[in-house]
Amino acid sequence: MNLSRMLAAREAAGEPVRVGIIGAGKFGAMYLSQARLTKGVQILGIADLNPSRAKDQLAYIGWEPERYAATSFDDALRHGSTFVTDNAEALIGAGGLDVLIEATGDPAAGIRHCLMAIEHGRHVIMVNVEADVVAGPLLAAKAEAAGVVYSLAWGDQPALIAEHVDWARTCGFKVVCAGKGTRYLPTYHASTPETVWGHFGFSQELVERGRMNPKMFNSFLDGTKSGIEMTAVCNATGLLPQPDGLGFPPSSGPGVAEVCKPVSAGGTVTLTDPAIGTTEVISSLDRQGNEVPEHIQFGTYVVIEAETDYATYCFEEYKMLPDSSFRYAALYRPTHMIGLELGVSVASAALRGEPTGSPIAFNSDVVATAKRSLKAGETLDGEGGYCVWGKQTPAAASLSEGYLPLGLASDVKLTRDVAEGERLRWSDVEIDETSQAVKIRREMEARFARPNTKVAV
Repeated sequence: MNLSRMLAAREAAGEPVRVGIIGAGKFGAMYLSQARLTKGVQILGIADLNPSRAKDQLAYIGWEPERYAATSFDDALRHGSTFVTDNAEALIGAGGLDVLIEATGDPAAGIRHCLMAIEHGRHVIMVNVEADVVAGPLLAAKAEAAGVVYSLAWGDQPALIAEHVDWARTCGFKVVCAGKGTRYLPTYHASTPETVWGHFGFSQELVERGRMNPKMFNSFLDGTKSGIEMTAVCNATGLLPQPDGLGFPPSSGPGVAEVCKPVSAGGTVTLTDPAIGTTEVISSLDRQGNEVPEHIQFGTYVVIEAETDYATYCFEEYKMLPDSSFRYAALYRPTHMIGLELGVSVASAALRGEPTGSPIAFNSDVVATAKRSLKAGETLDGEGGYCVWGKQTPAAASLSEGYLPLGLASDVKLTRDVAEGERLRWSDVEIDETSQAVKIRREMEARFARPNTKVAV
């Protein structure tokens, strides 16, 4: 890799990559802590709904006050500093901006900001995976048509998994399964922001020190974030989801090739098409709640298949984390550094014009699924809340059944009773078909649906 050298050259030339970020939450703070130390990068602006909170966050992560004392974007541009504002639209239109990072976590806001950035000729790093799984294929196509990059966020697991898949294919391997680890038990699908810290085993001191958002962390625990991230992986790599979504089998990192090989070979994953791999998330807990030795709760992996006898010999000889037959092997990364690593995406987009993962298809969707019995008239509270969790579902099934995307299941009212575990449909809620997010979603469905899938537009 030469990205650091390319950034150093930009620094020496006095032409740093100028970056704007919308959302100064946990992911944004992690990126900003490292951006402060990265040669060749200037954070031109930070937009957050609460600028004073954003400035407090900057002080907390070690930014010197003078670094974010700019009084305007022009002032920041002249002096190499940063302007903090609540005006995301002004940030997107600021002169000199090269790359926009969308880190709000709000699907509708993410879509709106992305479209504006594309219109202004900015590269977009979509930390907001929630927006990506609602309309990412269309957003990426619009970015490409405009000559800018739309990219998944390096450091977040989907981009890392997409890199695993690309590595395997570049080396001529058939990808069987790719995914990540998580902490999972079936009962977690009913988890709420009130129960989440007990399930994680986090102390109140750790929660407060990390400034952790219970709703966000609950989306990791209740299965939603896994569905979102594996959907992003499928749509960025062409992998197909399993017919019934994720099974969350327990597995260690070294044992993942044994677990995540096809059912026909004694494993747990179901391949919709034998020639095309799938996604799975492995649990760091067995079904009794015991921790799996050498688990990769925070890691990522890919399972590959040997298509020659010679490759199987190599898998065995060099101990390439094979299964018991030596036909399958794995590569895994035990952890990911989240926003601390995001600079790779920024540099890749700005200096190489390349994304670190980008949607190429609409193979997978994330569907709102009832956490409990819901009553007509209730208002859904979206990802990580008290009402629904997100289940990975093949896109064709989602469209043909009229399932409601998880990203649009917030602040909408139910029109009928829904049983626990049931996937919701568009017809179950009062939807504003005139909203930008809904219209973009409908446009994405019409453009990327498979030919045999009926789409209501």
